[in-house]
Amino acid sequence: MTNYGIPQDAVITIAGTVGVGKSTLTKALAQRLNFRTSIENVDNNPYLDLFYNDFERWSFHLQIYFLAERFKEQKRMFEYGGGFIQDRSIYEDVDIFAKMHQEQGTMSEADFSTYSELFDAMVMTPYFPQPDVLIFLECDYEEVIERIKTRGRDMEVNTDPEYWKKLYQRYEDWIDNFKACPVVRVNINEYDIFDNPDSLDPVINKIKRIIDTHRAVDPR
Repeated sequence: MTNYGIPQDAVITIAGTVGVGKSTLTKALAQRLNFRTSIENVDNNPYLDLFYNDFERWSFHLQIYFLAERFKEQKRMFEYGGGFIQDRSIYEDVDIFAKMHQEQGTMSEADFSTYSELFDAMVMTPYFPQPDVLIFLECDYEEVIERIKTRGRDMEVNTDPEYWKKLYQRYEDWIDNFKACPVVRVNINEYDIFDNPDSLDPVINKIKRIIDTHRAVDPR
């Protein structure tokens, strides 16, 4: 097994809207590079089902839960010395999910302010370790909806499609302004994990080039 020249202490984060295939790519890249995984734990989330039934009641609780879990995962990855592929970044929550709920009135101004201040205190400091690269998964909106239907989670399938459309657009706007770490944009049609695993090689080469370039300018 080869790691394609990617540093063994690298932390690679995968971002993208719900249903785009983050978890699947996380596992595939980790296997190919012999890295550990950091997977979002959906099944044991005590707020997720409640949230999908009542956005206004549970959006703040859900975001606080995610912030705590992602912060703990971030610490764990760097305490291990890197070598991780991470499913979803800590940055998406405040700029996409929490902000969307604040703007559409399903999170109060006070709750959003409290959440944002906590996020900034935890994350927006020179001491918070950033990923080496963020992979942003791109696709058409229609592909997202088909993937959500195929995945078949009731809480997602029964959600108003307008929610997914707003979320999709927010991701598109967010990545255009994301500056926390280097970004690699990857269209989900560039690879086929199941029928052609070698199609991941060009994606891995993109990742390597970005990490090498960034570390040459800002070595750890």
